[in-house]
Amino acid sequence: MTTTHPGTARPSLREWATGVTVFAAVMLMIGGVLDIMRGIAEVADDDIFVATRNYVFEFNLTAWGWIHLVLGALAFVVSFGLFMASTWARVLGVTIAGLVIISNFLSLPYYPVWSIAMITISAFIIWALCTIRKDDAPTRPTYADGGAKQTAPSPARFHTHRRTGGQ
Repeated sequence: MTTTHPGTARPSLREWATGVTVFAAVMLMIGGVLDIMRGIAEVADDDIFVATRNYVFEFNLTAWGWIHLVLGALAFVVSFGLFMASTWARVLGVTIAGLVIISNFLSLPYYPVWSIAMITISAFIIWALCTIRKDDAPTRPTYADGGAKQTAPSPARFHTHRRTGGQ
């Protein structure tokens, strides 16, 4: 006779959620580093980018460089929060990835192939951060043996109040 255990599906969901969170953290870190490098290239030397005429969102390439540099640095920092499965990092990760998509869309005429690549990477980051439900997300870091650090319960938690006497 076979026995089914309803609790066995939950750990696999947690493992999947942990994997997706790590994927998003790594992609956000890589995207941040790539955006930092693009920003440095735009700030240092404007001659490697093609300037188009009559573009609606025309900015100085140095300004675009600073925008990409700041977004890349923020993405890099937030990726460390994602490695710790922080909720604030998920929210900021989605926000920063959205801003990276917007900034790369607006700078499409200057560096089209790279902008499309960064838009794609950022879309995967948003997908990865938005597919995890709160109850499936890892709440605390796991250790090499696969378990989480266990702490002893507080003795005050088990203290009971008893009435004595004829009350």
